[in-house]
Amino acid sequence: MMKFAKYTLLSAAIAVAPFVASTSAMADDYYYRRHHHNGDAVALGALGLATGVIVGSAIASQPRTVYVEPDPVYVEPEPVYVRPAPAYVRPAPAYVEDYPPAPRRVYNAGVEPWTPEWYDYCSARYRSFNARTGTYVGYDGRSHFCTSG
Repeated sequence: MMKFAKYTLLSAAIAVAPFVASTSAMADDYYYRRHHHNGDAVALGALGLATGVIVGSAIASQPRTVYVEPDPVYVEPEPVYVRPAPAYVRPAPAYVEDYPPAPRRVYNAGVEPWTPEWYDYCSARYRSFNARTGTYVGYDGRSHFCTSG
């Protein structure tokens, strides 16, 4: 629709162009033109109309490209072989009789309380150590007995 309007406007502009040029060029000859040559205006109108028709038809008859979408073609996909996953087989349990001996628990690995080594350890570790009671003041504000180890 927009092309039709564009071509129509172009044709009208080409058809009117001779009238504009002729009327401004012959403005001083008004009396002569008015009374003697009335057929000139009709001839110029017909000439402009013919020019517009020729130019308009030349513009309208330009070749048009039309896109035609091709039909879809189905292509069979190639078969894909998928190897099956290996089956898991749980091995038979193995019993071993020669385990290493269990570790021994060692109790009282530290220094015996009330010995000189114990006094040295507790006074070096805690600043608030009281040697008479064997206690120190912890972060919770309570007294705790000093144990080494």
